[in-house]
Amino acid sequence: MAVWIQAQQLQGDALHQMQSLYGQHFPIEVRHYLSQWIEGQLWDAIDLENPQEEFKAKRLLDSLIQELQNKAEHQVGEDGFLLKIKLGHYASQLKSTYDRCPLELVRCIKHILYTEQRLVREATNSSSPVGGMMDSMSQKYQQINQAFEELRLLTQDTENDLRKLQHNQEYFIIQYQESLRIQAQLTSLATLPPADRQLREPALLSKRATVEAWLTREANTLQKYRLDLAEKHQKTLQLLRKQQTIILDDELIQWKRRQQLAGNGGPPEGGLDILQSWCEKLAETIWQNRQQIRRAEHLRQQLPIPGPIEELLNELNSTITDIISALVTSTFIIEKQPPQVLKTQTKFAATVRLLVGGKLNVHMNPPQVKATIISEQQAKALLKNENTRNDSSGEILNNNCVMEYHQTTGTLSAHFRNMSLKRIKRSDRRGAESVTEEKFTILFESQFSVGSNELVFQVKTLSLPVVVIVHGSQDNNATATVLWDNAFAEPGRVPFLVPDKVLWPQLCDAINMKYKAEVQSNRGLSEENLVFLAQKAFSSSSNNPEDYRSMTMTWSQFNRESLPGRNFTFWQWFDGVMELTKKHLKPHWNDGAILGFVNKQQAQDMLMSKPNGTFLLRFSDSEIGGITIAWVAENPNKAGERMVWNLMPYTTKDFSIRSLADRISDLNHLLFLYPDRPKDEVFSKYYTPPLSKAVDGYVKPQIKQVVPEFATANPDPTGGNPTYMDQGASPAPVNHPHAYGIYPPMSDSMLDTDGDFDLDDTMDVARHVEELLRRPVESQWGGQQS
Repeated sequence: MAVWIQAQQLQGDALHQMQSLYGQHFPIEVRHYLSQWIEGQLWDAIDLENPQEEFKAKRLLDSLIQELQNKAEHQVGEDGFLLKIKLGHYASQLKSTYDRCPLELVRCIKHILYTEQRLVREATNSSSPVGGMMDSMSQKYQQINQAFEELRLLTQDTENDLRKLQHNQEYFIIQYQESLRIQAQLTSLATLPPADRQLREPALLSKRATVEAWLTREANTLQKYRLDLAEKHQKTLQLLRKQQTIILDDELIQWKRRQQLAGNGGPPEGGLDILQSWCEKLAETIWQNRQQIRRAEHLRQQLPIPGPIEELLNELNSTITDIISALVTSTFIIEKQPPQVLKTQTKFAATVRLLVGGKLNVHMNPPQVKATIISEQQAKALLKNENTRNDSSGEILNNNCVMEYHQTTGTLSAHFRNMSLKRIKRSDRRGAESVTEEKFTILFESQFSVGSNELVFQVKTLSLPVVVIVHGSQDNNATATVLWDNAFAEPGRVPFLVPDKVLWPQLCDAINMKYKAEVQSNRGLSEENLVFLAQKAFSSSSNNPEDYRSMTMTWSQFNRESLPGRNFTFWQWFDGVMELTKKHLKPHWNDGAILGFVNKQQAQDMLMSKPNGTFLLRFSDSEIGGITIAWVAENPNKAGERMVWNLMPYTTKDFSIRSLADRISDLNHLLFLYPDRPKDEVFSKYYTPPLSKAVDGYVKPQIKQVVPEFATANPDPTGGNPTYMDQGASPAPVNHPHAYGIYPPMSDSMLDTDGDFDLDDTMDVARHVEELLRRPVESQWGGQQS
């Protein structure tokens, strides 16, 4: 993190110390608006005690003032107008203050940066080494900015050499014209009398010899100047290629990778402003050098001198064109990806952006961008430059958009806001592949010219893989395909190849990232949770995490083959847990109230050592998106014996009727959340408040859960007629002050051999009772009023 970002988070005395660093000698506004530039310069490389270093300090001062002026010029609007004036004033003020003593500016900024870092380090108790003034990211930025400074100096140097060459060539042409004039005079002597010719000819011959000798020497000098200039341009282009590789193949690719992982719930990929500023500097430097090379070619054509320069200039021109082509085509990117699970007939959006559009004035003739959906095979053919003109795998509505230039941000982008996939054309599937494993991509393409139509570019970019569905029931499996692709895709792959199997720890990282994002929790999956998942995935009983570190999981194991004895896959079970937690259990998961990833035997072993009434919450092994309560209590069929009971799993359907906290509150036999926390201490803040009294002859119904074997009387809190009816968790007699005979009593136990209760029928009963109780009291119970 940049020092200035951290410094702004200082508080109290540290903040006051930081603020006291600034004043008229160096305004805090300059530090704020040029923070990235300031932290990217090599202030420590200047020896303040060496007067010969003053030229370096002067160069930094000039650059600082130029950056301030550039920042001022880009301010627009009412607020921007005031800021423009202020930044311009600061530029003049700094120039007048430090123009004669630039080393003092370096001393001032070094002191500011050192103090800020010390304050930040003290505030965060950082243990990082004190050696460098910048963290690793700032060091990386520093190297990039240093390379840009070197490129700027090289470009300025070749510009000076080019002007010198042009001046010398112009003088050469003048002298050449003089030699032609002398030759014309010599020729005209033939018409003169011999005496006059003999008198004038020797001087002209001498003068011609002198001029021709000078022209010969100067021609060699010009040729050397041209070759030296070409060699300097070669050096500049080598550094340009290296810098462009760092920015496009490292920084931009990393940004795209972060964007892909963000699709799995990873941290946001971050803004593009820094990347765009780098790409714009590249574009500016490339264009300046391209113009210089063209001017050098013009000078060569104006005065052809035999030699290798023509071939060298052709090579330089070809190289610089390749460099700018790579920059333009690589910086046409998707800023906001379309949804990776794409449902037909559903509106979706995307944003594409050209990072160098503003600098190359592409917006002067705004290009149009077209979006097309293509298959995996068509994407492969496209990258091989095979003819795929007009090929598509479906029809997208509202798929054309004009790029807009936003002057305040300097961005050129196209916002597709109302696209919709009208139809999809699927390809023949391979083997066991299902429709939710078939990958497509959205192709965005455009064409525009640069430099008064000097160069015309056709640019294309592909979205992340997209899985097309036609029904919500396919979302679960489509998400699995996207998760696997986002997590395990390798840079530069052939579309859209992914490994068929991965190491278990790699998969753990992916599903943990997804889980935290879906549940919106900082509490991720613990090592114990991951061991439970490994046991489920590999049908293993080992509790040792090391046993799974070298194991691999295939795509088929992940989401094609059902788990042993089940009719669902590993992913379908895990996704069900995420959905249930996200919709109904998020606060309880964040509170640590849900152990969740515990099997029935583990729950029994944990609870049998605890007092009666101790319970825990675990996700169901047998049902997708289910959670159950396990508790320890006496065995009613055998005195003195204790056993662990398991309630039939709750699902989203159940929690839409009554929340988990209220259900736990209803069950009076549940006393302590494992290991020993009183249940009200954990869940009371989530209980539904007591009901108000009846209004206008109506009472609001309340469904309460009862486990028959553990039911206890629940007296009416008002002391009068009840305002609610207890509803058993299974069809069983309920002790109530008024027996209305809605359902006949059932004396048989609803416990199965494992001590599980079946709640399915109970939910139907509950909904029926709720419907009955919505009607007026008098029509249901003979005019009785509450």
